[in-house]
Amino acid sequence: MVAVINYNAGNIRSVLYALERIGVEHVLTDDHDVIRKADKVIFPGVGAAASTMKHLNETGLTELIRSLKQPVFGICVGMQLLCSHSEEGDVDCIGVFPEKVKRFRPENGDKVPHMGWNTVRLNERNDWVSPEIDGEYCYYVHSYYVEAGSDTVATTEYCGKEYASMMRRGNFYAAQFHPEKSAGVGERILRDFLGV
Repeated sequence: MVAVINYNAGNIRSVLYALERIGVEHVLTDDHDVIRKADKVIFPGVGAAASTMKHLNETGLTELIRSLKQPVFGICVGMQLLCSHSEEGDVDCIGVFPEKVKRFRPENGDKVPHMGWNTVRLNERNDWVSPEIDGEYCYYVHSYYVEAGSDTVATTEYCGKEYASMMRRGNFYAAQFHPEKSAGVGERILRDFLGV
């Protein structure tokens, strides 16, 4: 069973549809016991960091997520909230990854948010997605990015920055792009995480 964390964030339904297409048993929940007992957990979403962290703190989900031992996959805002701090609302986040989240500052006519297809470049730290993902295009919608660091397994370039587009630390996995909206490449990434 895969638990998809239901919290104060948008765009969760697209992840549920992707799991249905793959044929994986899943549940959308904020029940702590259900999340703890799940085989794998997905932490997706779109939203503002400060209001979302307020909700996670008030509901005890911050501590719960931090304590999970099974594989956890943070997607888009889910990835950013797994980091230590976000410039969006100047808020401390869950802190699984030590990296910080910063706002894109446009250069050379780049637009913010970064919206659309961009390439994913795997590095030597990748040990969880298929090597053929390297150089493929995935779908992004975000105004903030995570600095590349020791947990980065893939990078993407935008606004003159090479930033972390995929990360891993222990049982925590993350992607800045939306695998559920990234066609066959995204499905392959989800399957690699889910082991199906």
